Amino acid sequence: MSKILVTGATGHLGAAVTNFLLQKTDASNISILVRDPAKAEGFKTKGVNIHVGDYDNSEALLKAFDGVDKLYLVSGLAHNRGEQHENVINAAKKAGVKQILYTSFQRKTEASDSPIGFIAESHLYTENVLKASGVIYTILQHGLYADIIPMFAGAHLLQSKAIYLPAGEGKTAFATREDFAETGANILLDETDKFDNQSIELAGSEAISWADIAAMISKVTGETISYVNPPVSEFVETLTKAGAPAEMAGLVAGFSQAIGQGEFEGTNGILENILRRKPATVEEYLKGVYGKA
Repeated sequence: MSKILVTGATGHLGAAVTNFLLQKTDASNISILVRDPAKAEGFKTKGVNIHVGDYDNSEALLKAFDGVDKLYLVSGLAHNRGEQHENVINAAKKAGVKQILYTSFQRKTEASDSPIGFIAESHLYTENVLKASGVIYTILQHGLYADIIPMFAGAHLLQSKAIYLPAGEGKTAFATREDFAETGANILLDETDKFDNQSIELAGSEAISWADIAAMISKVTGETISYVNPPVSEFVETLTKAGAPAEMAGLVAGFSQAIGQGEFEGTNGILENILRRKPATVEEYLKGVYGKA
């Protein structure tokens, strides 16, 4: 049985992957890399091997990767994450890791002037470094998480009764973070070579618009929720005046524009095939969020 290490295992995605691995293999086969061991106590009590380190610390990475066959590399959040990922990949290669899974992003275009070019650049850099490393790679091109819908819809949605985003009529093949995590765990536990040196686009089974989402939330809550599509400049100005940090307003505006351009609308059934079941629908996810409201 392969020895597996998951990075970022106290974050939402890394923790979910680790939990799915615990359901499917013995804890002795699982290691995690964390910055704060206090946050990993729950995994420690289950028998998971805990390593402390971060993407900048090559010495800690080498120690953590010793004896590891497969590495699940959760993309970082730092401004220099491309360099950090390269550091991880180099350490993994030096330690003899046989396969690296990297969490990248779904896209139609790789143009530098894309509305999400500021996010895409480091992902594309990492993919190229990984492909050139000589280590077997599996690039998981995740679509957008359904879990971002409440954040983009706004914390006061049920008071404002409107989703306010410059996403036009663009559609998105949302899937839940949990389903992406279980897919990653299934690939990690696969002992064939069918995922070797593959870039796999993973997304939900149905592409829906924000108008569709407004209708779904209306159905779940019994409230009439509308979708408002402002110009980008008006959107950024409104959010900034409301106290949102400029960086956050720009990020949401960028993703909204990319959605409007159909960047995340692709569906292909791969997620369902690897899960060996239907992925959760957006409506099911929204019932879990807004059905309690």
